[in-house]
Amino acid sequence: MEKWHLMTIVVLIGLTVRWTVSLNSYSGAGKPPMFGDYEAQRHWQEITFNLPVKQWYFNSSDNNLQYWGLDYPPLTAYHSLLCAYVAKFINPDWIELHSSRGYESQAHKLFMRTTVFIADLLIYIPAVVLYCCCLKEISTKKKIANALCILLYPGLILIDYGHFQYNSVSLGFALWGVLGVSCDWDLLGSLAFCLAINYKQMELYHSLPFFCFLLGKCFKKGLKGKGFVLLIKLACTVVASFILCWLPFFTEREQTLQVLRRLFPVDRGLFEDKVANIWCSFSVFLKIKDILPHHIQIIISFCFTFLSLLPACIKLTLQPSPKGFRFTLVSCALSFFLFSFQVHEKSILLVSLPVCLVLSEIPFMSTWFLLVSTFSMLPLLLKDELLMPSVVTTMAFFIACAISFSIFEKTSEEELHLKSFSISLRKYLPCFTFLPRIIQYLFLISVITMVLLTLITVTLEPPQKLPDLFSVLICFVSCLNFLFFLVYFNIIIMWDFKNGRNQKKIN
Repeated sequence: MEKWHLMTIVVLIGLTVRWTVSLNSYSGAGKPPMFGDYEAQRHWQEITFNLPVKQWYFNSSDNNLQYWGLDYPPLTAYHSLLCAYVAKFINPDWIELHSSRGYESQAHKLFMRTTVFIADLLIYIPAVVLYCCCLKEISTKKKIANALCILLYPGLILIDYGHFQYNSVSLGFALWGVLGVSCDWDLLGSLAFCLAINYKQMELYHSLPFFCFLLGKCFKKGLKGKGFVLLIKLACTVVASFILCWLPFFTEREQTLQVLRRLFPVDRGLFEDKVANIWCSFSVFLKIKDILPHHIQIIISFCFTFLSLLPACIKLTLQPSPKGFRFTLVSCALSFFLFSFQVHEKSILLVSLPVCLVLSEIPFMSTWFLLVSTFSMLPLLLKDELLMPSVVTTMAFFIACAISFSIFEKTSEEELHLKSFSISLRKYLPCFTFLPRIIQYLFLISVITMVLLTLITVTLEPPQKLPDLFSVLICFVSCLNFLFFLVYFNIIIMWDFKNGRNQKKIN
């Protein structure tokens, strides 16, 4: 009973932080003519409420796709429609066709923030609580501490409650999917993940680990027996869930194709804005967007992404385990973020979710990664005037992790899950016994660099000839960190979880 009292307090703390951040500015506040993501979400409510379904994704006089045209899957559109019905009941002016464009008021801001809060409370937060409660081989105190740290992760809070989006919905569905397949509720887990993909197509970052883990389970059960039956059931679940979500758009072939064109806008180019992936960060040295034809960029991006995630996916298929699944989720999502086509800075949240899931296993490295992921979005957060919430929430998260997990004491080879790798390495380099110390120094350098870059960006003006200098430096430094983490997590996957040893399973 005491556990649930403490867990309730943790949830209340998480909700309080979220609502406090929501009192700050949002994307595009008072910045016509395009405003920002806040206006995009409001506009989708306007479009879905006032236009028939067949016009939602098509350009017309009533639906100018150049002005925040709907470019997320059907489940997002249905959610917008649901919110629109509530908005219509409160104040019809909020979603009036054409005339509501750029609508801003305190009452409307309260309404929009509340829609995020309710979605979070219904989908994401219960999944986090249940996930932490189901962790085995850790104490009740650690489960509660784990929940607190995950709920205090600043990246998600600042984007959803500051910048303004509904990432907690897709990430919440994905987390329910992780819970399902890890607990052998494979059909429910598959259904939940299908809902995640049909809410935000970026959830495809997590699709290969789900596929490989479930396929590995089928192989393990035997494809001539129970495994084949499970495979058929999974296929039927996936197909049925997609058909139900897409049913209104299957009436005409052109409808389906138009939705797909909106979801995967390859014409936009290799990257947009300042994002901490390979293509943007290294474009300072090599202008790939200008040198190579568009279709070659797509091919190169696909090859780099596929090759970087292939080893982890093969390992998971051959040796399916809950721990391997969680770490492969991290590795694959990070590969997509670093190398795939058309990545946005907010997509780092898709990597951060699975990192949160391994927080209790490798607290030092997970905390470090989550700090870098928030830092990588600094240019966007400063643009939205969210400096103070960013600093406060980041410090609160860091302190919570440091106290809850004693992260600076968890840096041995075994606690970093590098023991197997180190033993293999010492066969060739017997003197190599200082890997943990190297990682500690790298952490120190990383944190000092992030703090200095934050101070410089906030206090100094960039040179007139290089107006994006600080943003580019933030992206470059973050990208270097992410490349290091990609190598680290792949080392864990390939060396650490062998024969199910040292696993903290979910039941």
